[in-house]
Amino acid sequence: QVQLVESGGGLVQAGESLRLSCAASGLTFNNYGMAWFRQAPGREREFVASVNSNGRELYEVFAKGRFTVSRDIAKNTIDLQMNSLKLEDTAVYYCAVGPGDFDIPRYEYWGQGTQVTVSS
Repeated sequence: QVQLVESGGGLVQAGESLRLSCAASGLTFNNYGMAWFRQAPGREREFVASVNSNGRELYEVFAKGRFTVSRDIAKNTIDLQMNSLKLEDTAVYYCAVGPGDFDIPRYEYWGQGTQVTVSS
């Protein structure tokens, strides 16, 4: 059984940092990409950042320069370091296993999500 468990969400003030972690189990993840997505209230789920099986990183425009994705293949984990957080970063953040790009429908496995709330 594949499981993805996110942690690290919380309430922070604008300008502060937060680090999300996702631990995966139940699958050989070496040949898969991993990614972070987010969904704000009333909005569609959107791509944040990913690392594919070759280690290539992708970032959505809003994440470039502020967020850093990192993956530990040996531990089957993916982290998301988020700096200079803004009010609009408030969302539920999900990790997923799939192609390692921004194509949401191609991601087969998803975590339960972790809430990130940025206050002024």
